[in-house]
Amino acid sequence: MEFFKINTKINFLAQRKKAAILSTVFFALSCLSITINGLNKGLDFTGGTEVQLHFADSANLNQIRDSLTSAGFRDATVISFGNSQDVLVTVAPKKDVTVESINKEELTRLFPTATLQQMDYIGPQVGQELATRGTLAVVIALLGTMLYIALRFEWRFGVGSTVALIHDPVIILGIFSFFHLEFNLVSLAAILTVIGYSLNDTIVIFDRVRENFRKQRKATPIEVVNQSINQTLSRTIMTSMLTLMVVFCLFLLGGSLLHGFALAMMIGIVVGTYSSIYVAGSLALALGLTRQHLLPVSREVLDERP
Repeated sequence: MEFFKINTKINFLAQRKKAAILSTVFFALSCLSITINGLNKGLDFTGGTEVQLHFADSANLNQIRDSLTSAGFRDATVISFGNSQDVLVTVAPKKDVTVESINKEELTRLFPTATLQQMDYIGPQVGQELATRGTLAVVIALLGTMLYIALRFEWRFGVGSTVALIHDPVIILGIFSFFHLEFNLVSLAAILTVIGYSLNDTIVIFDRVRENFRKQRKATPIEVVNQSINQTLSRTIMTSMLTLMVVFCLFLLGGSLLHGFALAMMIGIVVGTYSSIYVAGSLALALGLTRQHLLPVSREVLDERP
């Protein structure tokens, strides 16, 4: 099944300068928003309180959330576990208040019919450790990706793909920062998933570019990259649209805990598809990619006959 014929001739790279300006603007705005606003870090990074409550009757989750919001605990996560009477509440600390900002007396006042089963405090040191490990995971993933593509294809492809993979998560983080969306480990997992998703698209295009460079001896680099994008266009559209449909359903039906993951994935699919076409390949061309860079190195055989 194909949405586009394999011989389509859309001139994608004719817009590469405009795409470069657009990417630069969005990247700069994202960095600016992250610098000024920061990220609305969730409980995983800030520390906070995790409470298990048991109600005599079925718990009204919306009412519990409203009570916590009225008490000053915004962005509290309330979920059922086990059965409709058991509730798990995770609460981030209030501003300028210690991590242990909710106590047994306050819980008793807010939920007089509930029985406190367990209360755990997550200190800020744990949050900082999680943030450090998350950042380290992203950096290692990017370095490994650049090394792999440089060895498999050519160093210009490695640089182009790495810039594209930096471009994607920064824009996702910029959107989370601008709209003050909660960023937690689930959202971080989505960003790592987007890196792999975008990389897959990029490698498919790069592989076709290498193949076409060897077949078409008279075509210019721009013509080869354009044709390679067109030949993989149907596959790119089908993969992106089907994945986007699944993630959108997850966003609508997956509950509040998965909203951050699904939203980051939806943004990442769109941005990753765009960067595979307009960032990775265009940058490789800007670095001077030519047919000779992808040809196998010929070895001279010495004739030792007398």
